[in-house]
Amino acid sequence: MNTDDMEQDLGMMQMSDSFFPTGLYANSNGLESIFQNNRKITHLEVGRIIETQLRQQIGPTDLIIMENALKFANAGEFDRVLELDMKANSIKNIKEIRESSKRSGIQLARCVKEFIKDEMLEQYLECHQKGAISGAYPVSFGLCANALGIDPQKAGLMFLYGFAVSVVGAASRMGITQHYQAQKIIHELKPLIIQIVGESLNKSTKEIWQFAPHLEILQMHHERADSKMFIT
Repeated sequence: MNTDDMEQDLGMMQMSDSFFPTGLYANSNGLESIFQNNRKITHLEVGRIIETQLRQQIGPTDLIIMENALKFANAGEFDRVLELDMKANSIKNIKEIRESSKRSGIQLARCVKEFIKDEMLEQYLECHQKGAISGAYPVSFGLCANALGIDPQKAGLMFLYGFAVSVVGAASRMGITQHYQAQKIIHELKPLIIQIVGESLNKSTKEIWQFAPHLEILQMHHERADSKMFIT
């Protein structure tokens, strides 16, 4: 393995580490609403919920947006990055999810800018300061992956893995799963993550879709909850 490959792998490990300050640990992505409505939920059901989100929400939307943002950034097509940011923000139907995506995205971009000099990333943050973009998390993630020299396939694996870990982490903090069960869920999701990333690599933004109405209703209920452990 050459130095470039090792640098890419280290960048991948850094961004996917729970120590990296993106704020994803504060999101349950609807799991808290499900738990509040049914406290008998099991770790097996948590795995199925994440699988549904990966297949019906995150995979066909955020992942494709992230991969295209990375490709546009790598090609220096900043106008297309801006268009993608607007599209990413517009398809988030749930206000709570939309606002969380913007906060996490800008936090991620600002953090990476502190230790990587990247013209595309700097332009993106300047546009955010002017109010020209929202700072959607999948777009910011793609820009940051590009700045760290991470290829689309590895970025996709990292993106979906990070999502799965954030939901499993929320399940652990709510007492739904034990730590060994949480790790088993993550392990069992690996083939699905590999499949979704492989299928999405060459997809354009015209192929974006999502359909998970029951989950979206639960996410809407979370916005109105009197007591919350998580942002989403």
